[in-house]
Amino acid sequence: MQKKILTDLLADLEHELLRLRYTEGSMKFYRRRWKQLLAFAQEKGELYYSEELGIEFIESFFQISRKDFEKNLSQKDTQELRIIRMLGDFQLHDTVLRRYYKHRELLTDSYFIQISENFRKYCNNKDYSKVTIEHYIKQSERFMDYLISQGIKKCSDITIEMVHAYLRTLVGYTYKTVEQCICAVRSFLRFLNEERILVDNLASKTPMIQARKQTRIPSVWTGDEIKRLLEAIDRGNPKGKRDYAIILLACVMGLRVSDIKKLTFSCFRWEENRLVFVQSKTRETVILPLPNEVGWAVIDYLKYGRPNIDTDVVFVRHIAPFLPFSDADHLHQLIRDYMRIAHLPTLKKRRGMHSLRHTAASRMLEHDTPLAVISDILGHSDTDSTALYLKVDIKRLCKCPLDEPLAEKEADSGE
Repeated sequence: MQKKILTDLLADLEHELLRLRYTEGSMKFYRRRWKQLLAFAQEKGELYYSEELGIEFIESFFQISRKDFEKNLSQKDTQELRIIRMLGDFQLHDTVLRRYYKHRELLTDSYFIQISENFRKYCNNKDYSKVTIEHYIKQSERFMDYLISQGIKKCSDITIEMVHAYLRTLVGYTYKTVEQCICAVRSFLRFLNEERILVDNLASKTPMIQARKQTRIPSVWTGDEIKRLLEAIDRGNPKGKRDYAIILLACVMGLRVSDIKKLTFSCFRWEENRLVFVQSKTRETVILPLPNEVGWAVIDYLKYGRPNIDTDVVFVRHIAPFLPFSDADHLHQLIRDYMRIAHLPTLKKRRGMHSLRHTAASRMLEHDTPLAVISDILGHSDTDSTALYLKVDIKRLCKCPLDEPLAEKEADSGE
């Protein structure tokens, strides 16, 4: 890659931001900062941009490094950091890497829009779940947006080198996120090949990494943390009644947030004291006993908290319009707000709704519930998925013996 002088680099970046339809207000902000950066570089006698130059620039003008060290960055400081991060990314990848996409409709070219629509039909015909389809569409559109930034006009012009270049833009994301992005890109490339848009089967040449579930330690809550979280909920108001029932469904019964949001009145078989629903991920019917504390929490919400609206979905938003939660809403804000009220540390570990599901599984394990039963309750397809919860139960983990040949070998070696 030939290195561009700073003035040329900024000119190309400005052209790309205009193509991406950045607002005039944003462009004025970036142009002011670029002018300051150019003047700073000239004072330093620097002709080219470097990460060191960018860091020195924001430290000199905004004291960002000191604030970052003190964990005291404001939204304005973050925007200033965006100046040098965007410039560094553009110099390295010749594209703008946007972790938060400003426009819901990422694609504007009619050709690529049609490709995206056809890919959605392809995914539907494959009978992928709705969550998987939306993930694949979102990631494929980001991939196509990258191709457009590289001057690609047709998907038939995609090469494996371009695929690899795009994957390099994922540096900095978590291992699991990269795995999911690659999986989506491979599916998109497979679609292009099957539709004869791409002659070469690039999906088979795209490397796939797998984040082994057994290597990850799930984030769980202690009994005291759960107690403090629940006590922070004001059960005297309608929203509090709803949130209390939702959190109990997650931390007591281990339901996924996607399933909690889709529960309907018919799912609750009160005469049998059971909860029956079809899992959104596996599409399997799950029948669970309904614990008293969970059942009464749901009843309390239905009788005294839920808005009187025309929908069978049990849990709805409590801000007009009173509708069911969207598929994209993972209810992270619900947990975060109560953690703040309970004075629980928010940076200790991941503390989303899914961590409550982990906690339910760990509590079952502590009460000597067999893994096969936990798998049935959580809706896992096999016990291998459930076995990762052994990592948070040290006492039970110690009971897992080594394979006999390995144990004998270590004994013989005197280790």
